[in-house]
Amino acid sequence: MPDIKQHMQKAIGEQYYNSQYDLTVQTYPGDKEVDPAAYRKALEKIPKGSAVTIFTPDDTHFSIALDCVKAGMHVLVTKPVVKTLEEHIALATAAKENNVLVAVEVHKRWDPIYTDARDRLKKLGDFSYLTAYMSQPKIQLATFKAWAGISSDISYYLNSHHVDFHEWVMEGRARPIRVVGMGATGVALKELGRPCEDTISLHVTWENLPSGNIGIASYTSSWIAPPSDVHSQQRFHCMAHNGEVMVDQAHRGFSVATDSNGYASANPLFMKYTPDDGKFAGQQGYGYRSIEAFITAVASIQSGEKSARDYDHSLASIHTTYQTSAILDAGRKSLDNGSVPVEIIYDNKEYPMHPTSLKVNK
Repeated sequence: MPDIKQHMQKAIGEQYYNSQYDLTVQTYPGDKEVDPAAYRKALEKIPKGSAVTIFTPDDTHFSIALDCVKAGMHVLVTKPVVKTLEEHIALATAAKENNVLVAVEVHKRWDPIYTDARDRLKKLGDFSYLTAYMSQPKIQLATFKAWAGISSDISYYLNSHHVDFHEWVMEGRARPIRVVGMGATGVALKELGRPCEDTISLHVTWENLPSGNIGIASYTSSWIAPPSDVHSQQRFHCMAHNGEVMVDQAHRGFSVATDSNGYASANPLFMKYTPDDGKFAGQQGYGYRSIEAFITAVASIQSGEKSARDYDHSLASIHTTYQTSAILDAGRKSLDNGSVPVEIIYDNKEYPMHPTSLKVNK
């Protein structure tokens, strides 16, 4: 916690007018304590119906979110919301029973380029083919060494962006039915001293509805990229029956070169960190708006203007993101079983787009 407070002072207090922002924060646990369950003490201190955000290691999302939901809190969870389809179903059920909003923080949905790409793709007929790539440099292996290859992997961490985007594009029109996971190794094993995939590709078969036409997709993520002009390479190509869309999200035609930091491709559309007359001016960034939208939704629910279920489609609600959890879970199960196909089963007649289970074809 002292490190977090120091970071806030450096990233906020020293970057913007010190008098503008109150950086005082109550932390659980305290500065000299270690307690993974300290969030439960915090839940006892805040009013029912408060907004809670969860940005913790992937394998802790479910237990923390479930406790928050049972305490009557509205919850925003960083992607992946959970690690398994079974957990997703349980969390969605709990959210419904407790009448609270549970959403996933997938900021690509607020990127104006991705949003426009989605709206264009919706008009181009059945889905045919998608390939997506996202990477981060090798230093991430050191950053995430405590859990990389142990409790989660690069697919959960990065592929979740484009898998969610694709589910959002296909909402109500297509569903994934089969997943094969493939992994490359070598660098992470050397860096971490234990088995861990360097790069993971999920190859997914989609079924268009109602036509039954088949589409294919591959989502690839890696954390062994060399240093470059961006922290994350991010791009996709999607072809539909009546057209195609290609996006390179890493390069926006805006480059900066300085003596101190060298050359970089800047992306202020995510967040404008540079001060405007000493003040923070990043409110229009899609990284900001993603969280702002959740806070605004919670305020509307608290005031009685809206209900939690009113946000099932305007936000990445737990009730509309089943397929992403199914794909990521199936990909991990495929990798753990020698890259065998994993079928995604749909047995819910009331909600035919909601996966209910996975079948590993051993």
